[in-house]
Amino acid sequence: MEPFRHHLFVCTQEKPEGVPSCPHSGSWQLLAALEREVAAQGLDNEVQLSTCGCLGLCDDGPVLIVYPEAVYYHKLQLADAAEIVSSHLRNGKPVARLVWTDVFAMKTQSLEHRDRYRAMLKARDAAGTLPDDINDMIRAFWPSRAVLTALELDIFTAVAKGATTAELAQKIHADSRATEMLLNVLVSLHLLEKKDGRFTNTAASARFFAEGSPDNARPGLLHIANLWHRWSTLTDAVRAGTSVATRTRDAQSTKDFIAAMDRNAKERAAALVKAVSANGARRMLDLGGGSGAYSIAFAQANPALHSEILDLAEVLPITEGHIRNANLSERIATRAGDMLTSPLGGNYDLILVSAICHMFSPEQNRALFQRAHKALSATGRFVIQDFILEPDKTSPQFAALFSLNMLVGTRGGASYSEPEYTAWLREAGFTQIQRLRQPGPASLLIASRT
Repeated sequence: MEPFRHHLFVCTQEKPEGVPSCPHSGSWQLLAALEREVAAQGLDNEVQLSTCGCLGLCDDGPVLIVYPEAVYYHKLQLADAAEIVSSHLRNGKPVARLVWTDVFAMKTQSLEHRDRYRAMLKARDAAGTLPDDINDMIRAFWPSRAVLTALELDIFTAVAKGATTAELAQKIHADSRATEMLLNVLVSLHLLEKKDGRFTNTAASARFFAEGSPDNARPGLLHIANLWHRWSTLTDAVRAGTSVATRTRDAQSTKDFIAAMDRNAKERAAALVKAVSANGARRMLDLGGGSGAYSIAFAQANPALHSEILDLAEVLPITEGHIRNANLSERIATRAGDMLTSPLGGNYDLILVSAICHMFSPEQNRALFQRAHKALSATGRFVIQDFILEPDKTSPQFAALFSLNMLVGTRGGASYSEPEYTAWLREAGFTQIQRLRQPGPASLLIASRT
């Protein structure tokens, strides 16, 4: 029984460089082309496209199987996608010149591949060879560092509509030989294209990394480049039990940090507003509100809401710019201060603390929660959005890794578990505490004052 008229499987099993594989022959590009053609020909609801693991036919890739007929296509080109969709999927006529009909050869190749693969695994295990997945994990910083350097040098903006190595090196004030090495790596990472000695942006790098694009994420991503230097001190931080990195932040790094937080907040704001449902709220306190993205989202969803953002003095000029751009200066106010020591005010219907608690020690969070409890109205709610660990603190993986990010960057910060948050909230006087799991790395805790 098939829920779709056709179900297509495209092999996308990655193999080490130099080993024949469908991805090396262009299977990911073929999959994208098939998706485009299926949509263009109005078959979206009739055809399901799926990726699959190795079929043992690596020398003849990319390989595509079409069910329910079990038709095998091999050695496909991007230009073949439109014909397969039109002839086979729409009109029920397989493209004969592309169909692999030699069943004996297919089975022989698949079994030989299986036997070679098993022998290779056995030999590697006997030799004590480090598994590929562990080796790749250890070296994962190589491509990351290359991309971060490209962002720091603003290479994707400099490339513009195309440039040679010499032209780019001059633009970014760098050595020509070293620039070419970096550019070649970016091509291998599919973030640049190279033809006849000229480099051009891919669609993705032009959209997300180049100045002038409405989706340019570079300002926020520069914060990740700043984190790189802190993470290089991880070994010493583990020995010391706290951050050993210099924590001075200049105006540019503050701007990069707020840009990164703004990008994250805008991705999550709609879901947060929907989950909290602040329709009856009139007064909101946004602790460490940064760019103001959450206050803006709440104010746009609730015309009766007035919010106050409490953040450091050096952040507020950025905050106020975002508020002005949203035309909400009359309903969103800012106040300079330190949430750990400055008066919070009182009678708030809603207090939000998003991506903040991980920066503080358990003692600081306890004190903050107690002060927040006092600042709420009788029916007020305290909302925490953060990377919340499961009780054994080993998952989610992002939250566990983020705890190390706080180790290298703060005196006593960490990711915390739901039981820890719940205990601190009850200690502060909160009664009803609800955990809401959201898509993405962050979760919500909503605590009622009474």
